[in-house]
Amino acid sequence: MLVLGILSIVCCGIFTGIPAIIMGKKALEESKTANYNNAGLIKAGWICGIIGTAWSVIVIVIYAIIFLAALGSN
Repeated sequence: MLVLGILSIVCCGIFTGIPAIIMGKKALEESKTANYNNAGLIKAGWICGIIGTAWSVIVIVIYAIIFLAALGSN
């Protein structure tokens, strides 16, 4: 999950962010019952996935606004 979360921030955005969120949430729930030692890494990947996905959505909305503004000015 950590790799997917980091990739969502760095380059892949939504394509790796959404799987990082889904897999991270499942792994966090499983870690509560299984007492994993790496729960911190799971949580870090989950949070990075959320940040990467949110950042990608913000950038897409900004590009859409700029595109629509450029179309409207003609």
